[in-house]
Amino acid sequence: MLSSSRTPFVALVLAATACSAQPQQSNAAAAAAAPTPTARPNRAPVTSLPDDAPAATIRNVPATTGRANRAATKPPFAQATLATFSEPFAIAVLPDGSALVTEKAGKIKLRRVDGTIADITGAPKVLNDNQGGLLDIAPAPDFAESKLVYISYSEPRPGGSSLALARGQFTGTALVDLQVLWRAGSDGVGGQFGANIAFAPDGKSLFLSSGERQRFTPAQDLEQALGKILHLTLDGKAAPGNPMAAAGGVRAETWSSGHRNPYGLVFTPDGRLWEEEMGPKGGDELNLILPGKNYGWPIVSNGDNYSGKPIPDHPSRPDLEAPKLWWNPSISPGGMAYYSGAMFPAYRGSLLIGALSGESLIRVALNGDSATVADQWDMGARIRDVAQAPDGAIWLLQDDGKLVRLTPKV
Repeated sequence: MLSSSRTPFVALVLAATACSAQPQQSNAAAAAAAPTPTARPNRAPVTSLPDDAPAATIRNVPATTGRANRAATKPPFAQATLATFSEPFAIAVLPDGSALVTEKAGKIKLRRVDGTIADITGAPKVLNDNQGGLLDIAPAPDFAESKLVYISYSEPRPGGSSLALARGQFTGTALVDLQVLWRAGSDGVGGQFGANIAFAPDGKSLFLSSGERQRFTPAQDLEQALGKILHLTLDGKAAPGNPMAAAGGVRAETWSSGHRNPYGLVFTPDGRLWEEEMGPKGGDELNLILPGKNYGWPIVSNGDNYSGKPIPDHPSRPDLEAPKLWWNPSISPGGMAYYSGAMFPAYRGSLLIGALSGESLIRVALNGDSATVADQWDMGARIRDVAQAPDGAIWLLQDDGKLVRLTPKV
């Protein structure tokens, strides 16, 4: 999700950066030179999923601030359908205005500037099951020169699947020299892969969201890459300067922990990293991601288990990082974009969040490290991903397959 989980392409070359990392390879040999993913400790594949979060051991302190639910209003947009896809997941708008779209079954499509659609060969084999499949797609920061593209997906593994990150070179018709850079490990069953890719503002490293696969406790296990946001080099290794860099293994890769299903991941021009994630029954979150922080899942949440069994609210553990905004009832957030275009000047500096069950587009106004819901528009469709086009139009990728362009009503 280039614009759904990152700033628009031109903003990736900002001088500010959240951290340092290895220099980027910017030639065609980079994909072929990628190292083998770091081996994980052998674990038996997970074959069943728990019903509920672990029983609470702390007294509940109700959350009283930050609730973001509001009534949706009529959208102020003219809407035009640009294309239709089959179960699309993510869109990456390229510098020339064309776009790459992933379909969960394992296909990559190219929407050309003239509106025609082409099949792109070379996608990896995926396990298209229970929220898994071909997931995010992200052109490298130096894509104009290197033509490198990163993708995340559920890779078939013994006993189930694992989140994987791969990189290949885009030829215009294919991804070639595709290599797996990173695997989450902890193979087995479960959805909630997260899988969003965001490049650091200096373009020298990347951040990858990894969901907890509906297993709850791995989000608090620092030996597992599930329920984390990872900070990696462009070759898929632990980035230097991470909070636990000296510890090795998964700990060295980890930027933050305690996440459930992190779907949106985007840097703003001030260098802050924002993330939104799906909570359980209620408790969807918008978080400001800080290095080394624990965001609480499944110990605390402003939602409940699907069975109705309560989970203590975030204030019950003030030592754990609380969301800036939260939604209960759920909106089921999909993709997220930072808007910087000219077409909607009033929205500049805002986050745009697509809602799946909420069937809305939500605008969040930012002021430093604070966030406020400014608008919620009823779009009448499940919004899977959000992107900003080069001309400043807003593109929505819907679960019904449509790619829709939003422009101001005249």
